Amino acid sequence: MTDEELWGQVRAGTSEAFGLLFERHAQAVFAYCLRRTGTWAVAEDLVSVVFMETWRKRTSVTVEESLLPWLYTVALGVTRNHQRSRTRYKAALGKVPPQHADDDHAEDVARRVDAETRARAVIGELEKLPAGDREVLEMSAWSGLTQTQIASVLGIPVGTVKSRLSRAQRTVRSALVEEAR
Repeated sequence: MTDEELWGQVRAGTSEAFGLLFERHAQAVFAYCLRRTGTWAVAEDLVSVVFMETWRKRTSVTVEESLLPWLYTVALGVTRNHQRSRTRYKAALGKVPPQHADDDHAEDVARRVDAETRARAVIGELEKLPAGDREVLEMSAWSGLTQTQIASVLGIPVGTVKSRLSRAQRTVRSALVEEAR
């Protein structure tokens, strides 16, 4: 059954069809949120927000072919909101005097720590890009969307997607070359 057919059932209130769409696309949305945030737990939380918002908007959204571009649109907004909240939280935390931490460190799963460390390093480089360029590059490289789909998700012309993608690729290439030296 196609996404479009399932979405028709979802719009009619069929939660089973929504569950099938969740199973079909949750991993892609999780991967997108993880790349944007660099933290597994936060990405998992944001996936639930994305699907909750999708369910809430089900009667006003029309899906053609795949639900994934719409999910990426919602995920983009959700991750932007998370980043803004995080920025405000850090600013507020910066006003609080530091406390001395105990030396009690819990063991964490090595795979997750390594993955988060790598993700943060990549995100650190990507954060140097202008927001529009970064979003286009992430959607192109990590989400597998076409330039037309990216334009639809971001609500911009395809020509803008092409120029942002080209500029972002040049910048990232330059940063990688400089880092290798």
